[in-house]
Amino acid sequence: MSQQHKRIPIPKSLTQGHLETQESLLEIQREPDGLFIGIPRESIMQENRVALVPSSVRTLTGQGHRILMETGAGVKSRFTDNEYSEAGAEMVATKREVYEADVILKVSPPTIEEIDLMRPNQILISPLHLPILTAEYINKLRKKKVIALAMEYIQDASGSYPVVRIMSELAGMAAMLTGAELVSNSAGGKGVLLGGISGVPPAKVVILGAGMVAEYAVRTALGLGAEVRIFDNNIYKLKRIQDQVGRQLYTSAINPVYLEDELVQADLAIGAIHSPSGRTQVIVNEDMVMKMKPGSVIVDVSIDQGGCFATSEITTLDKPTFVKHDVIHYCVPNIASKYPRTASIAVSNILTPLILRAAETGGMEPLLYSHRGLRHGIYVYKGSLTNTYLGKRFDIKSTDIDLLITSIL
Repeated sequence: MSQQHKRIPIPKSLTQGHLETQESLLEIQREPDGLFIGIPRESIMQENRVALVPSSVRTLTGQGHRILMETGAGVKSRFTDNEYSEAGAEMVATKREVYEADVILKVSPPTIEEIDLMRPNQILISPLHLPILTAEYINKLRKKKVIALAMEYIQDASGSYPVVRIMSELAGMAAMLTGAELVSNSAGGKGVLLGGISGVPPAKVVILGAGMVAEYAVRTALGLGAEVRIFDNNIYKLKRIQDQVGRQLYTSAINPVYLEDELVQADLAIGAIHSPSGRTQVIVNEDMVMKMKPGSVIVDVSIDQGGCFATSEITTLDKPTFVKHDVIHYCVPNIASKYPRTASIAVSNILTPLILRAAETGGMEPLLYSHRGLRHGIYVYKGSLTNTYLGKRFDIKSTDIDLLITSIL
């Protein structure tokens, strides 16, 4: 039998038109959806910041977003209700009215009473202060079936933490200026001028960590004339901080022997260790603190993640310090609130583009599906705990957020 007779006949309907011009599928541009945003007045931990400033509110309301603000929300940052009203915000008298919004923006964690005002599918963006967290708090959020994002764990496209980065710049400078004040006699310190003067050696400063907080703390310390020692186990970070500062610095890996030697001589120690997902590591144990000079100062900027000194305990701006083993401890988690106007503008500059992008994708929740960095900030998702560290700490089952979102899709 010839090759021709072996061919299988194919119906003409299956082949005709395959060389003809085909239709092109084009993406339809989605019309931006206005978001309904609520900003309550902060009422705990002497929080002075506000999540959005009037200029950002004007930008968002001009794009069709609705913003509810509790009266007095910006007063401590020196932004008046009239400024917000003129910018397009709706001023309301109670928190209950604010919590009618779909998205809640806060610069301090919500209280238990505020969680009671929340409802299912509401989105909360706020910091997550690990030292004050309880199982009751997490379970309250779970029962409300909200989507809760920790502001400090949100990542950008490069994998860095924009809120942490900008607050770290401020916190680094604030920590050094605060430490300089605390080592003075009027604050109970040794009466040391951080930079020294002619004929008198400068104070010695030990900084744990070589990230953004450390960089700006170093810049400030060097500007004041102090002698600086930097410890971090990431050699790349140690090299980077020298490159950024532009001069040779004393740097070391976190070797307990070297660290203890420097802490014993230090007038000021600053904790600037950041954990990407859970509690920060304790670097300095209690024995090391006990060997520090009487009247020396610890400023633990890492306290919002538990602290990197074993003796650290959370304090407030109202009563920022305590003394343990003759060492002054400053452990305020919202140290940026000492400079609330600057801090509020910084946070607002980060949240505003995020909101505008969410509107382009159809809302904040749809943005979660495409924005991996935003998903990284989620710790409670519609009744499920998604943060592994919190799950282990409170013995609550945690589920990976990507699995939860994939199951919905």
